Amino acid sequence: MTTVLISGASIAGPALAYWLDRYGFDVTVVEKSAAVRGGGYAIDVRGTARDVVDRMGLLPRLRTAHVDTQRISFVDADGALIAAIRPESMTGGTEGLDLEVRRGDLADALYAPIRDQVEFLFGDSIARLDDRGDRVEVVFDSGARRTFDLVIGADGLHSNVRRLVFGPEEEFHAYQGYTFAGFTLANDFGLSHEGVSWNVAGRAAVLYAHDPSDPVHGFLTFRQDEPPYDAFRDPEAQRELVAATFPDQGWLVPRLVAAMRESDDLFFDVVSQIHMPTWSRGRVGLVGDAAYATSFMSGQGSSVSLVGAYVLAGELATHADHTEAFTAYEERIRTFVEENQALVEIGKRVVAPGTQEVLDARNTALRAASMTGDEGREANSSLVLPDYRPSAAQG
Repeated sequence: MTTVLISGASIAGPALAYWLDRYGFDVTVVEKSAAVRGGGYAIDVRGTARDVVDRMGLLPRLRTAHVDTQRISFVDADGALIAAIRPESMTGGTEGLDLEVRRGDLADALYAPIRDQVEFLFGDSIARLDDRGDRVEVVFDSGARRTFDLVIGADGLHSNVRRLVFGPEEEFHAYQGYTFAGFTLANDFGLSHEGVSWNVAGRAAVLYAHDPSDPVHGFLTFRQDEPPYDAFRDPEAQRELVAATFPDQGWLVPRLVAAMRESDDLFFDVVSQIHMPTWSRGRVGLVGDAAYATSFMSGQGSSVSLVGAYVLAGELATHADHTEAFTAYEERIRTFVEENQALVEIGKRVVAPGTQEVLDARNTALRAASMTGDEGREANSSLVLPDYRPSAAQG
C-alpha cells in the first residue's frame, strides 16, 4: 500500500486525504495546530468545487452551514450609501447554488468522514525531508522519524514543505500590492447576513456579519508598495502600521481601528499569490495555496484547493508512477488555476480600488448596477471534473 504524508489540515489537506483514502492509499496528515481550527470568516464553494463536495457527499451538511449573505453595501468616505448588490454580482457565483460557509465549518465537514480512517498527527510539523529516490525520510519537530512513499505539502501560502524542498518563499511569492488585518468585534451594528464596505483610494474597511448573535468580522485592507516584512513577526508593529494607515474619522473606521488594537484574534498578512513553474519535485508534491494561492481577493482560494485535491488524488490513483501522476495533475488543472488567479485583478478593483480614478469607475458601475460577475463565473466553472476510476486499489 502506498504511504502518503500530507502536511496541513485546513482545506486542501483533508480533501486530498479523503480521496486518497477512498482510493486505497495509507494516509497520514500532520498539522501544527492542536486540532482542526474552527470558526473563521465565511468562504465560498462554487463552480467546479461545488461538484467536488457533491461527490464527497457533503452537500447536505454544507447547505445546513450556509450563512446566506444577502447583500453587500458600499459606502463612500462619509458613510453615505453608494449601492447595495447581491454578492454574486461580485463573485461570479450563482444564486441558489453557491455554498457560503464559515471556514471552520468547511474544515470540520472535510475532517469528519476521515477522522477514523486517516492518521492525524496534531501539534507537530515537518522539520526535515530527505527524498531518497525510492522513499522520503521525514523528521518531525517532535523528534519522531518516519518513512513515506510520497509527501504532499498542503500547508498554505507560507508552506513549510515548499520551503524545505523548493526553496525560499520569496522565489515564488507574487505580492499583489495590498496588506490586510482581520479580526472580530461585537455586532452592535445591527448587521445580519450582509457585508458593508467603506472605501477611499487605496484603503478599505469592511464589516461582514453572519447571524446577528455572532461577532462580526472586521477587515482593514490597504495598498502598500512593498510587503511590510518588519511587521510580520511583531503584532504590536502590525497594529501600529494599520492604525497609522487609517487615521480617518469617517464612517465607522475609528471603531474598527480601536477593535483591531484590542483584538485577541488579529490575523495580519499580505494579499499574495504563489506562482511556480512546477508543483512537484521527486516524491514531493504541492496542492492548494502551497502550490498556487489565488489570494482572498480572487474569492476562489478554497474552491481551487478543493478542485486541486480531487485531481491530484485521482491522478495518483490512476497512474502507477508518481512522476506521471504529478505531470498529469499539473496538465489537467494549470489553466484552471491561472484563470482563477487572474480574478485577483477584478477583486482589487472592487474590494480596494487603488486610485481615485479606479474608485470612481467602480462606484459608477455600482450605481448603474452593471456588475455581473461573468468573468468570475466563467473561471470558477471552467474545468469539468474527470471521473477517476482506479483500475485497482493501491497495493
